[in-house]
Amino acid sequence: MAAWDDYQEEVASFFRGIGLEAATNVPVEGVRTSHDIDVVVKSKHVGFDMLWIVECKNWNKPVSKLHVLALREIVSDIGADRGLLMAENGFQSGAREAAELTNVKLTSLSEVTDSAGYALGMASLRALQDRVDICRSRYWDLRKDFRIGQGLRPPVGLAGYSGNFVIEIAEAALSEAFKGRFPPALEGALPPLRARAAFTATSPAELYEEVEPMVAELEGLLDRAYVVLETEMNQIQND
Repeated sequence: MAAWDDYQEEVASFFRGIGLEAATNVPVEGVRTSHDIDVVVKSKHVGFDMLWIVECKNWNKPVSKLHVLALREIVSDIGADRGLLMAENGFQSGAREAAELTNVKLTSLSEVTDSAGYALGMASLRALQDRVDICRSRYWDLRKDFRIGQGLRPPVGLAGYSGNFVIEIAEAALSEAFKGRFPPALEGALPPLRARAAFTATSPAELYEEVEPMVAELEGLLDRAYVVLETEMNQIQND
């Protein structure tokens, strides 16, 4: 398979990976003529059909203005929602000017992969924040002496595992991430948190890998604590 075919397949695979339909080397009929499209991307959502056409230029030189103008004409003739011109070695300045204020986007596989990875990573962090919120509610719904007995916090004045610390440090790190700050700086956190935790993540995915195990451990401890609590309540009811 030629290198340009490989590139087309990689582009199509990317779009499939984010839940869209993608096919390569597709003949499409326009109003004036037919076109052979490198990659056609489709999606159906709540009754709306989306059509993107993608031209792949796996060249060793920047793409010129002429190719942008040609893609604009194809997009118009087909009635596509968007045209994407994918090139790993950039675009000439005239090409970028020709794409401004149009429905043609100039990008690359590496750029959209990074962008999608960031978006998916942030989505994972938002889901993780939901888990932290649930942990906070479950943690503070338990009596202090019960939390101590279940290893969720140490006795007053002693060192040990603290579920509240996990909640506070996770929330501080996620708050920084949602502001786009990587690695999360904890200057705004309480001094004990700054002294006991540091994060080195430079992306949402890396921060998820740092924070999620802490949250998962706390979830496990809370699950076990609630099993014990339920058992105790059942015993009281049966007595």
